[in-house]
Amino acid sequence: MATNPGSIRLFSRGSRLLLTGLLMAAPAALLPSDSRAQSRPDTRVDVVKIGGSSTVFPIVEQSIRSFQQGGRNSDVRIELKETGTSAGFRQFCSGAIPLANASRPINSKELQACKARDITFIELPIAFDAITVAVHPSNTWAKQITTAELRRLWNRQAQGRVMRWSQVNKSWPDKPIKLCGPGEDSGTFDYFNQAINGSPDNSRQDYTASEDDNVLVRCVANNPNALGYFGYAYYAANRNKLKALSVAGPRGTAAPSVNNVQQEKYVPLSRPLFLYVNDKELRKDDDLRRFLTFTVQNGLKFVEQVRFVPLPGDTYRLVEAKLYRHVLGTAFGGNLPVGQSINQTLRLSLDSVRRPGIRNIPAGTPQAPLR
Repeated sequence: MATNPGSIRLFSRGSRLLLTGLLMAAPAALLPSDSRAQSRPDTRVDVVKIGGSSTVFPIVEQSIRSFQQGGRNSDVRIELKETGTSAGFRQFCSGAIPLANASRPINSKELQACKARDITFIELPIAFDAITVAVHPSNTWAKQITTAELRRLWNRQAQGRVMRWSQVNKSWPDKPIKLCGPGEDSGTFDYFNQAINGSPDNSRQDYTASEDDNVLVRCVANNPNALGYFGYAYYAANRNKLKALSVAGPRGTAAPSVNNVQQEKYVPLSRPLFLYVNDKELRKDDDLRRFLTFTVQNGLKFVEQVRFVPLPGDTYRLVEAKLYRHVLGTAFGGNLPVGQSINQTLRLSLDSVRRPGIRNIPAGTPQAPLR
């Protein structure tokens, strides 16, 4: 089927979203100060390739749609694939893609892979998420679940042993339990298992696994005895097909919601989401630079539109400043920030932008303190 300029073609996991649109001028405040780089005729590539997290996918997808809305940017080709955070980092650190979506920070192994290929990058927080534990709407016995019960159900020792609802909680029925969860290439898999089981790789393997959250939604929605976990936006878009469980954690019992994440009540399953961009590619590719600038400048709007948890509004200005200043590296040292508050996570990620002496922002560029 032919695709008209400006149209969108959506395929299943592992395939691509191909968009075409006309180049728009990015605000000068966020472009490199080297005017020669902006005027060179060879500062474009055929396709801007983006890969990684299926959780972050809807945010970037919404940005691409808006970037080309109304026939704009018809000569910019963007290829977006959802492969999972870990797979995205493998591509990113091999130089195969210049922009990676991630539902966790880059880890120490990936840092070494990037270093080996001399790939420097900028780490840009874009949103927060609530990993949502969901069951079928007909489930009448489970309304909340404790972190201890989640650990009993999902840790490595549960494989082949904890197979029924009554084994998780004695008051629940003696029915088989169907489990649905992210695959090992998913950042959600890493973060959930670190938060619940104490290690990113401490997970049972006998469950329906996929890096595509839509597959997990269907897995839970189609089985009255199912339980699964995935990104909050996928639950929010399918509320009529799913029931979310409140999680009893170290700060009390809270349901997954925007307010509970922002008020730091949904612990330990709230987490930051990121974009990672190859700095060398950013400096030489006009299309990548303009699209990423557009995404970060409109991040609050896009995150709200796809039902994720936005950063504080003025914080996006600091993310813009981090992009403009080319502040390189990760703020997390290869570790997952499980248990950190939103303020702690943002301060860690953005404190370098506030330090003097790192490429001063031109006068007039908006800035604001962290909340």
